[in-house]
Amino acid sequence: MDDTNSLIEQRKAKLAALRAKGIDPFKNKFTPGETCQHAREHYAEGREVALAGRITAHRDMGKSIFMDIRDQSGRMQIYAQKNVLGDEPFAIFQHLDLADFIGVRGTMFTTKTNEISVKITSFIILAKALRPPPAKWHGLEDTEIRYRQRYLDLMANPEVKELFLMRSEIIREIRNFLHKRGFVEVETPMMQAIPGGAAAQPFVTKHNALGCNFYLRIALELPLKRMLVGGVDKVFEIGRVFRNEGLSRKHNPEFTMLEAYEAYGDYESMMELVQGLVCHVAENVIDTLFIEHKDAEGKVVKTINLTPPWRCVKYKDLVREKAGADWFDIPAKERRQRAHDLGAEIGKDYEDFEVTGAVFEKLIEPTLIQPVFVTHLPKELVPLAKLSPDDPTTVEVFECCINGQEIAPAYTEQNDPIAQRERLEHQAGGEQQKLDEDFLVALEHGMPPAGGMGMGIDRLCMMLLGQESIRDVILFPQLKPK
Repeated sequence: MDDTNSLIEQRKAKLAALRAKGIDPFKNKFTPGETCQHAREHYAEGREVALAGRITAHRDMGKSIFMDIRDQSGRMQIYAQKNVLGDEPFAIFQHLDLADFIGVRGTMFTTKTNEISVKITSFIILAKALRPPPAKWHGLEDTEIRYRQRYLDLMANPEVKELFLMRSEIIREIRNFLHKRGFVEVETPMMQAIPGGAAAQPFVTKHNALGCNFYLRIALELPLKRMLVGGVDKVFEIGRVFRNEGLSRKHNPEFTMLEAYEAYGDYESMMELVQGLVCHVAENVIDTLFIEHKDAEGKVVKTINLTPPWRCVKYKDLVREKAGADWFDIPAKERRQRAHDLGAEIGKDYEDFEVTGAVFEKLIEPTLIQPVFVTHLPKELVPLAKLSPDDPTTVEVFECCINGQEIAPAYTEQNDPIAQRERLEHQAGGEQQKLDEDFLVALEHGMPPAGGMGMGIDRLCMMLLGQESIRDVILFPQLKPK
């Protein structure tokens, strides 16, 4: 029997001993009067408190015991005395282990070492942990365990729990910002008959009752534009999106997306929206516009300055800076060779605009650490946007890049139903079944001119919280099954 199994058996024996005394932890109830943090912040000598939490430390002094309990807010030291509790209740402590949950009542005091503590007058066991906590209770480091058993990560690493609590605050502040601007939050279907709104590989599922396939959505866009047609002028959704593609430091097949659409706006009004939103969240959650990213030793390796106004530069100008001023003037074959020579990975079936896209994505985007709006992208990349009046090879689009990756694309929405049908038919390559006919019919009923934007919540959190892997800001990232 290995050590873990032996410890489990010991804990089960302690549970049996408790039950033999008429104590069943899993049937007990207790309502804490406040959190550990609240008790600390409102300390008063002798004040009565009722707290609950998980045991994270245990120091047996013979006739007295010190324990640490921890709830979501933080830690509190508790002090149990045999002469206060009585022999029989005090003896119950021998059946307790690290990671068990207890509720305590008592009075606050300060130890000789100035530690705020609670001298308990009664306690109740609320749950018995049958498995021991991680070997390194303070500082679980095994990456595989941290991702597969996130609950252990949250138990062992308070800073990880704090990170995810801050993620929750980020999403709350996004909603606050948009609500104050008059945006209406809606929910749209995750299963769609035709996946649209992006160029991505969908997940396929079968609806048994209807006898047909559905697709998990790859974007939120098309249903939200239907809301514009229906007369909801400012609309947004925060929802899960699914793309059946690879996993990497920047990609998880299931991720959280914000999309917002505003009637009578355009890509420039979306710039103001994105900049205002990110700065609002940074100031209200992180409390600064200067975001530090640190290495494993805690040394600052880069600082992202979100102070407005952000840089704005055309896509073609960035490409020319990297690949040569004559990039768009040379033959396509020469562009392909130059891209290869520069180190961009070029697929043999890449079209010419994809070759340029590879140069941008592999060689330029990773260098864009400070916030920048990259504008006027090739029209082939965004078939749902309006053409630029001064350059019909591009569209009125920007990609907001921060921390070396795209955070938010946005554009002036195409509301001409005839032009939209032509662009989508070209994208579908003549395969009529790939067209979302219902969306095109909706456009034919009239959609106001509008601006729209999407924002990857996970990537935003990576940037604001100083994390370099998307897995560190997703509670339960997708992993290959064991």
